[in-house]
Amino acid sequence: MKFTKKYEQYLGGEREKGLPLVGLKKLKKLLKACRREIEARQRLYEHVQNRETSASIASVDSNKCHGSCPVCDGTFFPSLLEEMSAVVGCFNERAKKLLEMHLESGFKKYLLWVFGKSSSSHNFLIQEGKDLVTYAIINSIAMRKILKKYDKLHHSTQGQAFKAKAQNLHIEILQSPWLCELMAFYINLRKSKVDNKAPLELFGDCSLTFDDDKPTLSCCLFESIRVDIDLTCSICLETVFDAVSLNCGHIFCYMCCCKAASVTIINGLDVASLDKKCPLCRREGLYPGAVHLEELNVLLSESCPEDWEKRRQFEREERIRQGKEHWDFQCRAFVGI
Repeated sequence: MKFTKKYEQYLGGEREKGLPLVGLKKLKKLLKACRREIEARQRLYEHVQNRETSASIASVDSNKCHGSCPVCDGTFFPSLLEEMSAVVGCFNERAKKLLEMHLESGFKKYLLWVFGKSSSSHNFLIQEGKDLVTYAIINSIAMRKILKKYDKLHHSTQGQAFKAKAQNLHIEILQSPWLCELMAFYINLRKSKVDNKAPLELFGDCSLTFDDDKPTLSCCLFESIRVDIDLTCSICLETVFDAVSLNCGHIFCYMCCCKAASVTIINGLDVASLDKKCPLCRREGLYPGAVHLEELNVLLSESCPEDWEKRRQFEREERIRQGKEHWDFQCRAFVGI
């Protein structure tokens, strides 16, 4: 079954939930209208080639859209930009609420359990996490498919340029910090109970693998589409410890991230200067909004307990050392030394 049909099947169930989605069908209609415009221009070009002078021929470019083409008038990209912004915003908000519900403790968690999803709380969390991961991946694929179709039709690279723009605006959903956290969350919960399969089984599975000591968090969709997230810190070249994700989607150890941002562990990333850049993509202003990946840390600590304990001991000593230096400096500043 082609992706478009699978996506339309998926839309049938998601429309009832009121979630924003990439309008793949609507955008394809825009491209069809543009194709008709291109074909009309091609016929005009051939007519001019047969009947007019070379000067008239030069005035017609058969490889581009002209006039009232809805795509080139700015309908296609603004529409896709608006839809992707809504999808990412909805995904981030729902993922954050779901993880907060799971990580809450005490009386507040009891209230959420009683007034939220009754006795099926655990199964609800698993299914909701699974649905949100599917929602993120399938909308990202829809965006990439329609941009590829745009470039093929127009013989251009504007679709690729839009991808870069989406990444700069943080609306590329696969770069969302919450996607990695949700995948880890799903694996953690799945260990204790197995949820029932949905009628339309789009979701394959999530897994954590270590190939040649290289950790990878993976998710399958449609049994053919695979998303892999590398969990190696690009600064220390080890498995991420006490992981944090910047808004660009790159994941680092918390201590390594603090070093890259030129801040101490005591002060934290929120005080990092806005001109500090991500070590990988070199974008600025990403450190203050970093997301601490609690579920991923739980998953890694249970998957490689011996290595995790060694790193814990090392970082504990480093935190004590930095804490002592920090308070020594504060004391000297207070007494004026």
